[in-house]
Amino acid sequence: MQRREDLPLSVRVRFLTGRVSLDLSHTGGEGESARWEIVHTPADLAHWLGVILGVDGLTAGPMDLEAMRPLRTAITDTARSLAAGSSARASDIATINAAAAAPPLVPALGVVGAGAGWVAPTTAAALSSIARDAVDLFAGPLAERIRVCASETCGLLLVDTSRPGKRRWCSMQRCGNLAKVRGHRQRATTA
Repeated sequence: MQRREDLPLSVRVRFLTGRVSLDLSHTGGEGESARWEIVHTPADLAHWLGVILGVDGLTAGPMDLEAMRPLRTAITDTARSLAAGSSARASDIATINAAAAAPPLVPALGVVGAGAGWVAPTTAAALSSIARDAVDLFAGPLAERIRVCASETCGLLLVDTSRPGKRRWCSMQRCGNLAKVRGHRQRATTA
């Protein structure tokens, strides 16, 4: 399984939200998000769910891909609505709740100190776990801290868990640094 840490920075930044539900939203989508689509086949879905959730050995079929797309859209639309200070649409809430109603991934203790694994992981269970994370995020206190990266060229979703609640960038390694460089150059040319 490919781990997040092993991904190139440009791809890894997509998955730094700290919430698996928002990580799923960064795999592409409809409309403007279509240009970022990385889940084209059931194999892509199994791979990226493995990366997002840290699950080895997932397999996916065409029905799993069809189940993922409306869930991803509902999560993305709800997160963007909350980030803009609006409320979620009833149809998005229903989609997330329907996916969360399925049995989730079940953790299993491995060798003590070596980490945990999963009991018979399936793609449907992985999608349920992601939907349950969305329910927890959108219904909890962090819902007010969902943001869209302030970079004009980014637009990734994030959860601001900083103490002062002033986080603006998806990543300081990427968008934050680029903004600081642009600001420095602009001040240097005007001086």
